[in-house]
Amino acid sequence: MTTLIHPLFAANAAVYAIQNATTEGKITVIVLLVLSLFSWTIIITKFRQLNIARKATKKFFAAYTSTRDPLDIQRRGEEFDGAPAYQLYVRGADELAYQLKNNPVPVQAAPRLNPLVSDGNTDHLARSVTTKISMASFEAVKVILEEAAGAEATSLEKGMIVLSTAVAGGPFIGLLGTVWGVMSTFAGIAESKAATLTAMAPGVAAALVATVTGLLVAIPAMFAYNFMVTTIRHITQELDGFASRYANQIEHVYVDHRPLADEIRVANDRLAVQIAGALKDQKTPLACGVNQQNPNGTADTNTPRAKPL
Repeated sequence: MTTLIHPLFAANAAVYAIQNATTEGKITVIVLLVLSLFSWTIIITKFRQLNIARKATKKFFAAYTSTRDPLDIQRRGEEFDGAPAYQLYVRGADELAYQLKNNPVPVQAAPRLNPLVSDGNTDHLARSVTTKISMASFEAVKVILEEAAGAEATSLEKGMIVLSTAVAGGPFIGLLGTVWGVMSTFAGIAESKAATLTAMAPGVAAALVATVTGLLVAIPAMFAYNFMVTTIRHITQELDGFASRYANQIEHVYVDHRPLADEIRVANDRLAVQIAGALKDQKTPLACGVNQQNPNGTADTNTPRAKPL
């Protein structure tokens, strides 16, 4: 058994085959080695990226679940670098803060219906917020969340085309080198007119090196690709679910959902206050132009009168 296994795994066999390979076969092997170098670079980089993303996302979800206000994490200044969900959160929180600052909708804090009955932390928070945004501003926030989700998914899938190319193209490139090498071997045998096993073996062995190299490139890339695609799909699904949840909480806490009648009533009250203030400002100059009176309310007798002509 040792005599059978030893030649199969001997390094001398591969060295002998490469030394006897044709120029076309050597070029094929070099191309496959370059493809393998890129493939292993992507495998190592993606493994690190996905590992960091899973751990950071787990920590971020734990921190986000412990809060009720969608802006709490940003206000506390917590960071979760490497978590795609955190990057989406930052984009959405920045846009929400921008809308609250530039397009605010002031509302009155609604009192709790029954102080003895708890109506939930989130409902109490939504009732206590006095600055909200309109539905138009909320649509802008949703667009930012969708863009952020797409950008993070694209970042996770970056470089996967190299692995898919190695999986699909590696064996075919190796097969091309093998067929080319065998063709060259048979052409040389035909020219030398010596169809013996000794004449055929070096060329065939050298041609098969290309196929072996192609398989060695494709097999690790295949396992890594399948694992990474599954992991990326899982992270992307979590990202989409978080985007929907985040948008729902923003809408519940910071979007103005008052009935139209209440909005009209509040607008009328504000308009009445502005009109009253304007009328008060107009009465002040008029009062200054009235004839001066003494403290007893009678006309001032010291005021000089015009002499008759």
